[in-house]
Amino acid sequence: MDRGTVGSAQSGRLLVEVREEGSSAVVTPAGELDHHTADLLREPLEECLSKGLSRLVIDCTRLEFCDSTGLNVLLGARLKAEAAGGGVYLAGMQPVVARVFEITGADAVFSVHDTLASALADSGGDGDG
Repeated sequence: MDRGTVGSAQSGRLLVEVREEGSSAVVTPAGELDHHTADLLREPLEECLSKGLSRLVIDCTRLEFCDSTGLNVLLGARLKAEAAGGGVYLAGMQPVVARVFEITGADAVFSVHDTLASALADSGGDGDG
């Protein structure tokens, strides 16, 4: 397993770390994801996709807040990842963040996991191979 850090971006309210783990990019946003900080997540996600890493695992354990702009970043990444044969897997959402996904119904379009380990182990299971 290569666990090298691919990169990170930071503002006063959001830090985003990216690393490769096997065939996945593990993206860890920490702090508040809103319209002021959304590009700090959008840019590394797009960079992963441009490098051919279409399986994006978002480790949400340190994400304290997510508004509709942040949700749109994740939905956009999901569309691009699925078009490239991958997907977006969410792991370890805090209750306040999970609530945004439940209210909007977005939890139904993402693969949501309690832990990072289970998100990494998820093979997609859609049968398309």
